This record gives sequence, C-alpha cells and structure tokens, in this order.
Amino acid sequence: MDAKYRELEAENERLRGEVARLERRVAELTATVERLTAALEAAQRSGKRQAAPFRKADGPNPEPKKPGRKPGDAHGLHMHRAAVSPEQIDERYDAPLPRCCPKCGSRHVIETHTAAQYQTEIPRRPIHREFTIHIGRCHDCGERVQGRHALQTSDALGAAASQLGPDAHAAFVTLNKGLGLSHGKCQRFFRDVFGMTISRSTSVRSLLHTATLTTPAYQQLRIAVRQSAWVVPDETGWRVGGRSAWLHALVTATCTCYEIGNRSVEIAERLLGLDWSGTLIHDGWSVYDRFQKAVHQQCVGHLQRRCRELLETATGGAVHLPRRVLALIDRAFELRRQWRGHRLNRDELADAGLELACQLEQATSGCSTHTLNRRLAKHIHRHAIQWFWFLIDPTIDATNYRAEQAIRPAVVNRKVWGGNRTWHGAEAQSILTSLLVTLEQRGYEALTWLSAARGATVPLPLPP
Repeated sequence: MDAKYRELEAENERLRGEVARLERRVAELTATVERLTAALEAAQRSGKRQAAPFRKADGPNPEPKKPGRKPGDAHGLHMHRAAVSPEQIDERYDAPLPRCCPKCGSRHVIETHTAAQYQTEIPRRPIHREFTIHIGRCHDCGERVQGRHALQTSDALGAAASQLGPDAHAAFVTLNKGLGLSHGKCQRFFRDVFGMTISRSTSVRSLLHTATLTTPAYQQLRIAVRQSAWVVPDETGWRVGGRSAWLHALVTATCTCYEIGNRSVEIAERLLGLDWSGTLIHDGWSVYDRFQKAVHQQCVGHLQRRCRELLETATGGAVHLPRRVLALIDRAFELRRQWRGHRLNRDELADAGLELACQLEQATSGCSTHTLNRRLAKHIHRHAIQWFWFLIDPTIDATNYRAEQAIRPAVVNRKVWGGNRTWHGAEAQSILTSLLVTLEQRGYEALTWLSAARGATVPLPLPP
C-alpha cells in the first residue's frame, strides 16, 4: 500500500511539474502573440501613410534635445550671409529717419551716423530676346543655310519661332527630376514666379528634348561606372504606363547611373558586363552572384536588421544565432575603428577579418531546428567570406548605404507623380536624373551645365 501511495505521489508531482511547464509555455506564447499582433497592427497602419518608408521605426525621441546652438566652447561662429561687393550692387536705396520718434512721438530726431544693409533678390522679370536670323543658300550645292546664335535653343521659324531660353529648359530638369515637381506644378511655378504662361506639355517636351541632347554625356557616365573600382547597386519598384517596372541605381565615388527596366540582372549585366572584376557592394540580391569575377561585399546593415527582427520574436535557443552574428558584426566595426585610429595596420586588419569570417562560418555551419534561423544560417554560410571583406579592403564600405540614399529621392518622386507614362519618358528619367546626381557629386552646378547643353554638345565634366 505504501509503495502504491509513493508511486501515485511521484506521478502527481510529475504532472504538477508538467502543468507548470505548460503554463509557462502558454504565458510565453501569449506574450509572443500579443507582441506580433501589435507589430502587425503597426505595420498595417504605417503602410497606409505616405511617409511610412522613411519614418523612424521607434517613433520620435521622447526627450529630444533643445533645438538651436548650445552654449560652451563648442558653440562655434555664427554664420551670416556674406556682404555684397560694391561691383555687384545693381540698385541703391536710401532709408531716411522717420519724422518723429516711434516710441514717444517727439519730432526732435537727430541723425548720428549711417549703416549699410545688403539684400539679394531673385529676378522675376523674364528676359525677352529677339534673334535676327540670316538665311542664305549655298552657291555650289543650292542647300539652304541658316545662321544660329549660341543662345538659341531651336532652329524653328514661322509658327514655332517663339521659344524658351536655355536657362528655362534647364530649370524644368531641376524642378521635375531634381525637386520632384509634377509638370502641372512646373507650369504653376513659372506662372507665379516669373509671370510666364506655359503649358504642361511644354515641360514634357522640354525634358524629352534635353534628354536627347544630353545622351552623349549619359553614355560617358555609363563608361565611367564600368571603369570604377567599386560599384554599389540597388533597385526599387517603379511604374511605366501604369505597369510595374524597376528603377536600378548604380553608385560609384564620382557618378551615379539610373536605369529603368525589369527586375533582373539585365540592367547590371548590360552596364557592367558579367566579366567585370571590381568590388560589388550590394544587399544580397541573388542575381548579383552571377558576377563571378567581381569581389562581393554583402551589406552588413541588412544582416544586422534581419537579426534584430528575428530577436523580436525568437525565444529559447533560437536567440543564440542572431545574437552571435550581431556580436561578430560589432567586433568587425570595432576592428575598423582601431584601424582608422592607427592602432592596427592593414595586414593585421585583414587577418582579423579572415578570422571573423571563419568564426561566422563556424557559427552557421550547424543544423538549427528553428526555421527562420536555418534560413538565415544558410544565407550567411553561402557568402561567409563576403560579409567582412571591408576589413580585408578597408577602402570600401560595409553597407550599401550610398545606393539606398540615391534611391530615396526617386521614391519620393514616384510618390508624387507615380512614375512615367511611357518608356520614352522613362528613358529621359534615367538620363536626366543620372546627370543631375552625377554633376552634384562632381561639384558642378547642374543648371549651368544643362543650360549650356541645350545650345551645343557639352561633355560630362571630369571629377575634381
């Protein structure tokens, strides 16, 4: 009887322990469900907002720093507009004293001295030009010959003799492709600021013609991308004629090339060639693996984000792999800081990078029972040496942030006017946006260069 009682008591204790374990598991799963439900609701709400892709995931800082300059030694100098030189002054005005004191009303106001103030205003009155075109005929072949001034933007006469100037055409590129204004807003800008009456189609035709004239410079830009030592590619969704397309961006140190097409390797293959042997810094898109002669640096930022997202829902042993990967990445960045601080030489940095790659490969070589971890480990293991290549070659970036920054203005423009209506317009979008960004990278004023390109074939400026 005693043995039977002890057996029942032991079974009771075992069942009590099992119930406690199951209750803890239920509590963990309930907390996970609540966390995932909140994340899903937040994602659904943010997806309906236009600014969702660029909004901070954790919201604004609850205790932000006070805006403005801070007191102390690091206060710095106050910036101000530089005074206008005497030869730059176009108009002079006098501001005499008032007849009576504005405070007490007294008329006994005595002048003590004068001071100068300068103002820079924008010109709102358009310039109207008239060109006297000399027309003749060749005595030998009988061909009609017509003169052309450097400021002319067209040879058209008759009903099309009234044209816009080169600066106006260059402004369309800056307003539409650079600042993201729609053609209707460009029309309103010229009307409100300069009092010029234009149609929306004028902006469209101007951009298409400017793109045609600057195509040779765009081809020079593509050659410069192909000759670069490293390239950072990225892509985002686009719309052409209401149908899905993709905008590809390839960024180098001195130029940026955009091209609109489908989501395949064709764009990069056509621009670089599969035999390109530089360094490709990308986000891990599988099509870039076809560049087998290139050196690959996988974006460490994407890997960090993926591990952190896993840790938001991982429980138990599933947290070990993402934590281990994040620790190795932190160590890699610490090593690069030591190299930049001249505490490591380049050979020591490269050896440390190879060691970290071996540790990462070892950490992901095991078999995980967690599905998401197993998928992560497979991806990391396949490109083990490519995660820390920025330690072996410290002249390259660890992430593809350059391409993501180049993509962001295009995404904003897409949200404003939804892409392009035709493939002809998409081609102009690629050409003009590439030239705008590249000219800015090289330190040149895009408006001046585009204005000159309307009158003659202008080569792409060389990098400084």
